[in-house]
Formats: sequence, structure tokens, C-alpha cells
Amino acid sequence: MNKKEKIILGIDPGIADTGYGVIKKDENNNLKCITYGSIKTKAHTELSDRLNIINQELNKIIKKYKPEKVAVEELFFCKNVKTALIVGQARGVILLTAKQNNLPINEHTPLQVKQAVSAYGKASKLQVQKMVKLILKLEAIPQPDDAADALAVAICSSNDRIRL
Repeated sequence: MNKKEKIILGIDPGIADTGYGVIKKDENNNLKCITYGSIKTKAHTELSDRLNIINQELNKIIKKYKPEKVAVEELFFCKNVKTALIVGQARGVILLTAKQNNLPINEHTPLQVKQAVSAYGKASKLQVQKMVKLILKLEAIPQPDDAADALAVAICSSNDRIRL
């Protein structure tokens, strides 16, 4: 890989599904999708085991793709406090895993992500997904939704004007 190329791992935190997307930014600022997917955990599994699965799977992704940085979406205020606390714990594991791998972390609000991808901070989920498809020149909108969101976070973080 060229020294001017950067690998960015974007993450959309969740407890049941943690979306991830890995992109490459070349010296001409072109973006290319390397991979995307979702780390899934089962609902009736102990929370500590679910958090451990996220940690282990994220470590595998980091080891395989060797990103230069990790971009994580900040939590959006949830009406359900219990859900927000659990997702916050997943987010904490994600941040710790990145830090343990000596990776810089960029955190982005949903508004920043939407603005970076669609130029409109109140874009719908579908609008953002369609823009991710266009920006990365993909044949289809990435699935699951969490993976598309993670790719959007990575795209946001690829912008040198946004906390690099």
C-alpha cells in the first residue's frame, strides 16, 4: 500500500449489531470500500459475553485490515434509557479496543456524518445510504443498515477538515 493511502475503520455502535465499514482513501482523495458488515450478538446472551464478542471480533477486523484510525459514531439521545446505557457500554468497548490497538479515534455526531455524506444534516437514513453507495461506487446499498451507517462514519472521518 502507498504511504499516502489511508485505511479508515468506521463503526456504528450497537449491542445486537455493531456495524463496521473499512474504506481506503488514496493520494487523490478517492475513496474505495474494502469491506463492511456487522458484528452480531444474540439477545439472550449475558451482556458481558456480548461485549466480549464485540471486542474479539473488532480485534480480528483491526488485525486483518490494519486501519490507520477508527471513526466511531457518537450516541444519539435515546428515549429508552436502558437501551442507551447498554449501547454506551458497547461503545466503551469499541473505544477501548481501538485504544488498546494504539489507533487514533475520531468521534462524529449523527449530524456531522449526515452533513459529510449528503451535505444535509437532516438527511433520511435512505438518503445517506444512497449517498454511501454513490460515493463508494458500490453496486447496491450496503446491507445491513448498520454497515451502511458505519461506512458513512468512515467517509465522514476521511474528510481532512473533520478532526483528523
